[in-house]
Amino acid sequence: MKAFVYTEEYFRYDYGPQHPLRVERLKLAYDLIKAYGLLDLPDLLVLKTIPAARADLEIYHRPDYLDVLCRCSDGRHDWTEAAAFGLGPGDNPVFPGMWEWSLLTTGASLQCARLVAEGQADLAFNMAGGLHHAAAGRASGFCYINDAVIAIKELLRRGLSVAYVDIDAHHGDGVQTAFYDTDQVLTISIHQHGRTLFPGTGFVYETGSGRGQGFAVNAPLYPGADDEIFLKVFFDLVPALVNSYKPDVLVTQLGVDTFYNDPLANLALTNIGFSRAVKAFKEMGLPWVALGGGGYNIVNVARAWTLAWAIMNEVEPADELPEVFTAAIGALGYRERFLRDRPSPRAGDSRPEVRTVARQMVETVRQTILPVIASSRGRTSGVSCPR
Repeated sequence: MKAFVYTEEYFRYDYGPQHPLRVERLKLAYDLIKAYGLLDLPDLLVLKTIPAARADLEIYHRPDYLDVLCRCSDGRHDWTEAAAFGLGPGDNPVFPGMWEWSLLTTGASLQCARLVAEGQADLAFNMAGGLHHAAAGRASGFCYINDAVIAIKELLRRGLSVAYVDIDAHHGDGVQTAFYDTDQVLTISIHQHGRTLFPGTGFVYETGSGRGQGFAVNAPLYPGADDEIFLKVFFDLVPALVNSYKPDVLVTQLGVDTFYNDPLANLALTNIGFSRAVKAFKEMGLPWVALGGGGYNIVNVARAWTLAWAIMNEVEPADELPEVFTAAIGALGYRERFLRDRPSPRAGDSRPEVRTVARQMVETVRQTILPVIASSRGRTSGVSCPR
């Protein structure tokens, strides 16, 4: 059974007209998924989002931060106080209903975690989730509540171990920090190098602390890395790490700001490479909580997450986009005709040092991380995903 968690309530909220995170990208993705008939498949639950409760947020976030977030949401805030918690003009704007928005995005991720943990679904997808930067007491990187951390904590509460794999262009710093000192969560992040992109973290030497030493894995890519480089790094590391760790549940953050025409990052992927990674997650055969993430070209987001949902359901949708969708995006100034990208115009143009850094990083992780995981959780199975 697969579960898709969604609500039209998301569109009551807006980060503001100049903010790069456009909530309507979720509607575009939903409409395209629906146009392809991917919500009418057998063995499928389509569930309306249930908002999280404050008590759910408190399993990770500080009460004083939640108090301020709630006050900001209904206009009762003090600007100096808000700024102390990362709230204000810029990345994390104050807007009406930001508290309710956060309860919705987090509630959907919690629903996914509970459905999978209870065996009601073997896979559950929340496109609105994956807000991976929020810290326990601070907003960061467009993220107010870290739904990924809260979903993982719910799984841990039920005695399950988790492998979290993040393929957003931006390092999954909030999730890494939350589980940096535990061996019950393996965090893996493949992202643009921290010297070149927010949040400036995710270096290969960040490997965990205390009981968590060796259970944080970072694979930073230099700007210009394309599908070929990304997939080489992904398949050299992720299957072996996950197979060796032997988690009870897989949680993924499926950000699509890695694409060559995303306005906020500098990688050169297409949804071809992205789809191969999603297929690899599917082939791991683990109970799976799939979350959304970044993506600031809204048509990229819709097409990529439609492909992801199709792969999760083992469906091969037609490449020509439905007319109702092309008409909708045409009104927004987009002219895409196909679901799948053509090769990136930057493919194969990566500088030699981009490849060299990726190769050296993979070797470092193999030598320093894999032995730790193998010795603590069991030997690597040797199973690899097809390339």
